[in-house]
Amino acid sequence: MQSDDDTEEGEVKSMRTEEMVSLKSWGPPAQVFSGDSRDAIVNLGWGRLLFGQTFDSAEDLVEELRSERDGTRDVALYIRDPQVLIAQAPQELFIDPSLTYRLSLEGALPSVSTPPGISVRPMTGIDELRQANGIYLARGMVPMEESFLDDINQRNDVIALVAVDEATGKVVGTVLGVDHRVAFGDPDNGASLWALAADAQRSIPGLGTALVLDLASRFGQRGRSLMDLSVMHDNNSAIQMYSDLGFEQVPVYCVKVRNAINEPLYTGPRADVELNPYAKIITDEAYRRGISVEIEDEQSGIFRLSLGGRVVHCRESLTDATSAVAVARCDDKALTHRLLEKAGLCVPAQAAPADENEAIQFLHTYGSIVIKPAQGEQGEGVAVALETEEQVREAFREATALGGKVIAEEFIEGLDLRVVVINDEVVAAAIRRPAGIIGTGRHTLGELIERQSRRRSAATDGESRIPVDDETLRCVAAAGFTLDSVIPAGEELAVRKTANLHTGGTLHDVTDQLHPRLKAAALRAARVLDIPVVGMDLMVRSAESSFYYIIEANERPGLANHEPQPTAARLIDFLFPTTVANGDAHA
Repeated sequence: MQSDDDTEEGEVKSMRTEEMVSLKSWGPPAQVFSGDSRDAIVNLGWGRLLFGQTFDSAEDLVEELRSERDGTRDVALYIRDPQVLIAQAPQELFIDPSLTYRLSLEGALPSVSTPPGISVRPMTGIDELRQANGIYLARGMVPMEESFLDDINQRNDVIALVAVDEATGKVVGTVLGVDHRVAFGDPDNGASLWALAADAQRSIPGLGTALVLDLASRFGQRGRSLMDLSVMHDNNSAIQMYSDLGFEQVPVYCVKVRNAINEPLYTGPRADVELNPYAKIITDEAYRRGISVEIEDEQSGIFRLSLGGRVVHCRESLTDATSAVAVARCDDKALTHRLLEKAGLCVPAQAAPADENEAIQFLHTYGSIVIKPAQGEQGEGVAVALETEEQVREAFREATALGGKVIAEEFIEGLDLRVVVINDEVVAAAIRRPAGIIGTGRHTLGELIERQSRRRSAATDGESRIPVDDETLRCVAAAGFTLDSVIPAGEELAVRKTANLHTGGTLHDVTDQLHPRLKAAALRAARVLDIPVVGMDLMVRSAESSFYYIIEANERPGLANHEPQPTAARLIDFLFPTTVANGDAHA
């Protein structure tokens, strides 16, 4: 488990394989387990906890670990001599590289308020479990099986909590806890915290702390004496959070199985390069499949994948599988438009004005227009919802300054939808929302933009920021504000018209809600352009509505930030089909 802004499955760990050891004193064995307390195992939906101190022998515990099911993560904990356990199966097991922390529940807990507008309560209903799974997947964690909810409703050894946004009813955080006393009659009267996670798309200060202390309080009310958790050894922010709450490090350990899920924990560091998130998500998936990765240029995200006799050159999601002609069809937005229009797909009216005056004539025809470069990416030089001659002149000059032709396009009111198509399959769809802020009643708009930009940058490894450029200033002015304005508390304001991730936009998965007509249009467009991997940009009224206009096609779509959809896995499936069976084991 890690902190609320970088979270994975927590692994509580301790001692022994044959006899119970007092976890408080670290002294001699407190008792030998017998009867129903032997071989204690607790299911947490994403895997099983095997309490090592209840097993008669290391051999028995190893045999149980070998029965781990594909796609799950089992944890053997509280093992006195982990090296003895590893010696039984050194090619199959490893000691987890994390630290364990313990909080005493016998005194008063720290007083920390739950974030405003957030409530923490037990998980109820399959919808909340599915939302929690979405958070897990976005954090690279293993999701819970849906049958787990019915399982815990009939048990008292597991507590499943969710943090809920009271305004929207959406789950924004989750945590699991195990009552050791109920599970196996723990003589040390302990409990443990597992799988703490917060929504990757939102930054809610104090959310992780609130979940930890709420769980601790519930165990304290049950009369438990202590609560353990574990955290990766290099997660300094989480370690600091736990230390601030009064947790103390204890020398306990756990053992896991060498599998695809755990592979990053036992293979050691990879190539010492800093790839951007769009290249990294692909290379990480390749590493998990046993595919060789050779980084040619980290700055541009160029790398080579090889397995056996097959070699594929990549620049992020653009690969040898995409022809140069297909790239040309997407790179030239005017050509994309003509081809899709000829195929009978819905596209907005478009023109290539030779000068500002022709662009203004286009404005007079359609009332609200978009000016953008005929070639380009990441939203650079794009100005939308232009409604005055001066706005058009200024936007035309900015787009022209980037070089090349300029396009004028009818502005279509609606939501910005990105549909990722790989190998004639829609693998992800997400509504892209423009960068926005929420007023505090105290800070200026400029200050709020700077703060939100820092958060987006931190959440995306520097890929997403809100530029304070002419487009942002136009949007702010259109709303009746300046950068010095103080926005009323709770008021939301979009500070960009475009929803590009590189300019601070956010992605919200709608794959399961996508209307069949939208899915069919994206697939048809990919076939028309004859491109195997593409990101289709559409304007829609909603994901569930059949209304659409295709705006453009991206030959190098970013596969990151589409959680929980397995975009990188589907790309590797396409490039290296012989690894599909291995990939499915951890998808």
